Amino acid sequence: MSNYSMRRFKNKLALWIGALCAALAMIPLVSILYDVVKNGASSLNVDFLTSAPGVIGQAEGGIGPAIQGTLLLVGITIIMGVPLGVLSGIYLSEFGDNPVGRVIRFLNDVLAEFPSVVIGVVIFTLIVLTFKSFSVIAGALALSIIMLPIITRSTEESLKLIPNSIRDASMALGIRRWRTTLSVVLTTAKSGVVTGILLAIARVAGETAPLVFTILGSQYFFSGLNSPMDALPIRIYRLALLPYPYAQAQGWGAALVLILMVLVVNIGVRLATRGRLYTTRSRA
Repeated sequence: MSNYSMRRFKNKLALWIGALCAALAMIPLVSILYDVVKNGASSLNVDFLTSAPGVIGQAEGGIGPAIQGTLLLVGITIIMGVPLGVLSGIYLSEFGDNPVGRVIRFLNDVLAEFPSVVIGVVIFTLIVLTFKSFSVIAGALALSIIMLPIITRSTEESLKLIPNSIRDASMALGIRRWRTTLSVVLTTAKSGVVTGILLAIARVAGETAPLVFTILGSQYFFSGLNSPMDALPIRIYRLALLPYPYAQAQGWGAALVLILMVLVVNIGVRLATRGRLYTTRSRA
């Protein structure tokens, strides 16, 4: 066999091995999605999506408060966590080559490894016990702490991928460094930053342990930021513990709704970001 034929064979072998590994990696995801859709699709209807949970033991009610609570929690968490995470990532990438930056980077990595249940217990001790009430604010604070290191790290790594020549060209035109960072570097790295934000949203949307210690759960719709509230992860957990067939079916339905919500957010943000990137490049 000639050297050329051997190279072609090795190239095809590497491609087939890569494709096989990708297929194997997709098997767990496809299996989970198949089970959730198979078991949860039959539960989806308008009443299930909009009504409050019924009496335990009776196959009635829905997950309306849980959907409302999840949307509200994720929204408040984004407001609290995304700006701080992005700004922290910008500092570490552009101005963090110093002892302070190294300390912040180390603490951020440590925070990323913290079990979410520990964060929930800490917020329970500091917020819930202090104000003597489970609350939406406590839950959002716990989720924003979980979200923060993910966004910080992804933002830092995305900005580091931008060539220094882009920064130098901008500052050579007389643009100040902070404006170069925000208007040029951050815009160029927007795709990676958005990916990190989406990963963080997907992570916090499915968290259960911190919410048990902070928002507790509720049978009713939203009644205030300082009151307990339901969320899809808590509702799924509690439905899974019930021995009734209707509860299991509702749990699968709630899981499917949670997956669809995360999917819609991902697709929507991706489309919006792609459109803005295209507009920016066209103007350039």
